[in-house]
Amino acid sequence: MKKTEKKIRSVAVLTSGGDSPGMNAAIRAVVRAASYNYLKCYGIYRGFQGLIENEFEELGARSVRNIINRGGTFLKSARSHDFRSPEFRKVAYNNLKSRRIDALVVIGGDGSFTGAKIFSEEYDIAVIGIPGTIDNDINGTDFTLGYDTALNTVVDAIDKIRDTANSHDRLFLIEVMGRDAGDIALNSGIAAGAEEILIPEENLGMDRLVESLHKSRIAGKTSSIVVVAEGDQIGKNITELAENLERDLPQYECKVTVLGHIQRGGSPSCYDRVLASRMGVGAIDALLEGDTNVMIGVSHSKIVRVPFETAIDFKKTIDTDLIRVADIISS
Repeated sequence: MKKTEKKIRSVAVLTSGGDSPGMNAAIRAVVRAASYNYLKCYGIYRGFQGLIENEFEELGARSVRNIINRGGTFLKSARSHDFRSPEFRKVAYNNLKSRRIDALVVIGGDGSFTGAKIFSEEYDIAVIGIPGTIDNDINGTDFTLGYDTALNTVVDAIDKIRDTANSHDRLFLIEVMGRDAGDIALNSGIAAGAEEILIPEENLGMDRLVESLHKSRIAGKTSSIVVVAEGDQIGKNITELAENLERDLPQYECKVTVLGHIQRGGSPSCYDRVLASRMGVGAIDALLEGDTNVMIGVSHSKIVRVPFETAIDFKKTIDTDLIRVADIISS
């Protein structure tokens, strides 16, 4: 964890990468915590690309009213290929310097933190990260912003799909987000009573999946729900998986639902609003205490500061106890 001797007088905040519910609440908290501590605060539109293209707006406590309940990010988000180039990072630094901005709060995922870390090491700018991603795949924090809201969205959708599955004796494969992490699939699958849950961290295998569904059929289940993380390793994609299951289990009519970006949208849950508020205040607290190159996380309900190296370089592991729970209660 690095320290900076520079006194912080002005801070900027941006959102980067994929949007997630709770980002607006985090921006609001950063702006109001800055105002509370007599710091000037700027919002940067379109992430690191806006930092390069000088898209700044000074924000005050009233500038962020009525946004805590809104999904997405009013500052917009974008992936910036330009920011990977030293010459464009120089432009970004000069834009901050021209406004006498001492610190930057980056709300995003591990890719955003990687760029922020490089930028901070190149130039005399303090950087704090707030984890905003529905995948909950960042090491060093129990939860990321948007994860709880996404879970609730997925569970609500599965509950509705189950009504149809039961009415028509169908097998539904429901794909949820999670290219590299199975947290959404695992937790929503347990909460929605899925018969099987497929995640990237564990290769269930086609044979075991077919055997499990066959046993369910013998046990009297005429419909089943299988929750599939998009990064699951069985087959090329969920459509191919459905075709293979229909071939091996002809008694089932297989239907595929891809929930897609509906999981990223919507008004943030109470938990995400409170977490975002705590993290936003925590980011300003960290800057005022001289910390830089850290992510604000939550561990055992307490706000913590996690070095970027820990958040970026170490892969978060899946909860194996939850996998055991899923195996037991789906039998």
